[in-house]
Amino acid sequence: MATAQVVNVTLPALPEGWSADKDFKAVGSLSGATQRNLEAVGPHFLAHARRRRHNRTFSEDDRIQAQHNVKKTEDEDDGEISEPEDPMTLAREAKDWKHQDHYAVLGLTRYRWRATPEQIKRAHRKKVLRHHPDKKAALGDRDENDSFFKCIQIANELLSDPVRRRQFDSVDEAAEVEPPTKKECANGKFFKLWGPVFEAEGRFSKTQPVPQLGDDNSTQEEVETFYNFWYHMDSWRTFEYLDEDVPDDNENRDQKRHVEKKNANARRKRKTEDTARLRHLVDDCLALDERIKKFRQQARAGKDKKRLEKEAEAKRLAEEKEKARLEEEQRKKEAEEAAKADREKSKKAKEAAKNATKKNKRVVKGSVKDVNYFAESGDASAAQVDSVLTDLDILMGKLEAEELASLAERLTAAGKDGAAVKGVYAEEAKRLVGAGKLKEGEVKNF
Repeated sequence: MATAQVVNVTLPALPEGWSADKDFKAVGSLSGATQRNLEAVGPHFLAHARRRRHNRTFSEDDRIQAQHNVKKTEDEDDGEISEPEDPMTLAREAKDWKHQDHYAVLGLTRYRWRATPEQIKRAHRKKVLRHHPDKKAALGDRDENDSFFKCIQIANELLSDPVRRRQFDSVDEAAEVEPPTKKECANGKFFKLWGPVFEAEGRFSKTQPVPQLGDDNSTQEEVETFYNFWYHMDSWRTFEYLDEDVPDDNENRDQKRHVEKKNANARRKRKTEDTARLRHLVDDCLALDERIKKFRQQARAGKDKKRLEKEAEAKRLAEEKEKARLEEEQRKKEAEEAAKADREKSKKAKEAAKNATKKNKRVVKGSVKDVNYFAESGDASAAQVDSVLTDLDILMGKLEAEELASLAERLTAAGKDGAAVKGVYAEEAKRLVGAGKLKEGEVKNF
């Protein structure tokens, strides 16, 4: 602690001959006394007054004020992200995050894929203020289960990542709009019911904005543009979110490749099915669109209906017949070329596979020869050679081409080390026994 230091300073002397009576001049005068009421203010005084008024302790007042501040913050948030919380959602386990509705967790079910990053950010902040374990403890809630808070964090991380959010939006069934039936579209409800369907489907289009369904006053060009777009829509919709989890075990590479291949095939299948579903949906809409009928009627107005229909029908039949003939010829030609190419490709593949199998068999048989048929000393006897080769033939007979190639690769790596070669055979025999392809003790030398 610093000590006080006294500094002696002498006041300057007054001018010689100076006098207060003759030299002092007042430049102003004091005003009259005024009585005023003064009140203490400030956050600390207000906190003190609040505690005295409600007879609270410091901890009680802090807890009540924290609760008030949370409620005030929630009230200040826009009502657009305020939704009642579903008890089923609150009870969800964090480990089951892949099956949770991330928009419902953040209270954005009314917006879903339309929710902006700012809305997601505000919704996350609001949920954290309400469900953070520290906040709940300050409000007197001693529940130790913070699983829903983890769900909130997972939902925010996923929806804040554009790539992961697209993957979730691709499989978000709650955002889909069911197409109406013919009966529901009666009484002029066609545009009202079909409009939301294409609005929901339009979120998957790489081209934005998408053409709108329009109304009864839409021109023929606008209607044709609309249907042409939807018949050939370039969709970014993906299905990675539904992939089976790939194991992280680096030692089990075959299983990892199998799961990745399985996921890729499943995604392609779902993509094909989704494309067919969308085109079927457009067909249903087109069949119910009265504007198409109106345009056809307008095209025939003012003309000789019978003559034009007869000529058009004859021309159409002739063109279809000629087109069918040309298409049939083209199909046959393409089919023949494709079949020929497939035969050549298959022949080459079979020859390559056959050659590879022969080569691998030579490697396998050569491996036991290089290690003297596992003879411990001296040359192997004829009986031992015959026994080893018999077991080898049994073993190779149980292997597929890919398995034989894998065995040959490992034997090549083992080289001429007898123990290593025998270990490779023993491992392969054990694997075949485990897979049910080989009986226990069927091969005696491995």
